[in-house]
Amino acid sequence: MRSRTEYLEMRVPSRRGFVNITPDVDRVVRESGVQEGMVLVNAMHITASVFINDDEGGLHHDFERWLEGLAPHEPTSQYHHNNTGEDNADAHLKRQVMGREVVVAITAGKLDFGPWEQIFYGEFDGRRTKRVLIKVIGE
Repeated sequence: MRSRTEYLEMRVPSRRGFVNITPDVDRVVRESGVQEGMVLVNAMHITASVFINDDEGGLHHDFERWLEGLAPHEPTSQYHHNNTGEDNADAHLKRQVMGREVVVAITAGKLDFGPWEQIFYGEFDGRRTKRVLIKVIGE
């Protein structure tokens, strides 16, 4: 069995945003030499997400509007978590909805996706550096 671990450093300059990290994950899979296995991609911060969906700007806009409707940032006083002096309670809730990680099969040395699937990093409390774990295992 082979394995490879790599960490991506993410720094989204705005409070929220979506970044397609599929090319990074694909590179790590290729460099691992794994032909048959799995790759785990994990947002290593409680206000960020990793998810799979289509790379289409309108959809990303819809995600942003939908998430803001579910857990609006303002007024920050609506959240008990923000009584600690923080202002990111909404980011924790958005992360919970969008998910912590994804697992993708590796077949014949490539990510085994369905049509249009891509891997995204979702940032909900940006403007600082965070990490994403990429863990490849297989043969």
